[in-house]
Amino acid sequence: MDFSNHNNSRSNLVFLILSGFFLGSLTLLNVLGTSRFLDYSFNLFNIEIPFVIAIGVLPYPITFLCTDLISELFGKKQANRVVWMGLILNIWVLFFVWISGYLNSPELINGVPNVSIVDGEVIPRDYAFYQIRKLTMGATFASMIAYLSAQFIDVHVFHFLKEKTKGKKLWLRNNVSTIFSQLIDSIAVILITHYFVNGLPLDENGKLTHSLIYFIISGYIFKLIVALIDTLPFYWLTHVLTKYMSKEN
Repeated sequence: MDFSNHNNSRSNLVFLILSGFFLGSLTLLNVLGTSRFLDYSFNLFNIEIPFVIAIGVLPYPITFLCTDLISELFGKKQANRVVWMGLILNIWVLFFVWISGYLNSPELINGVPNVSIVDGEVIPRDYAFYQIRKLTMGATFASMIAYLSAQFIDVHVFHFLKEKTKGKKLWLRNNVSTIFSQLIDSIAVILITHYFVNGLPLDENGKLTHSLIYFIISGYIFKLIVALIDTLPFYWLTHVLTKYMSKEN
């Protein structure tokens, strides 16, 4: 059922919550970015499966779950609007992170040196800020391009399959749209992060192509696993939210 033309408090509240989770998760993943990497590589039948992911990728699947729910409940037009709002938010975050680096910081704050002590070593308090700023700007720039490509593909494939299956096989359009869009996102964000931002911990003595493929496969495996896991929440939330919005105020 399409609630895009419903103008009641219940449908407005659901749309606001889904949009809020989408935009909040999008901002969070850019702030976390490539500040840390997690290595959960494992062996399967004596074959090493790479599973090294940036911590910023953790909230990313939530954005696709939200856009799929918005697509299902409110239509393609509303889903695209939220995607565009996400791009605007990315630019907004990028602007403030960029301009904040040009504001002067005093050497003394209330007569106290503007420094921090880390492991017995005295470092400027601004050091942590500029490290976060560098990583955040890099992650935001990379995700902006990858984000636009992946999210629009997700919405397009979702509605293409919805039309082809005449509104049936919810699991098919949810998984296929996410699988395609996540592949595009994984490739784009890794290549952009390396070639334009130099934000990946790569072995200088190793083969570049192999290292990049390693990161792409790792991120994609994580996203595929989450895509399969979120099928049940997607079904459940679609049912619950449809029932909730169908009731009179």
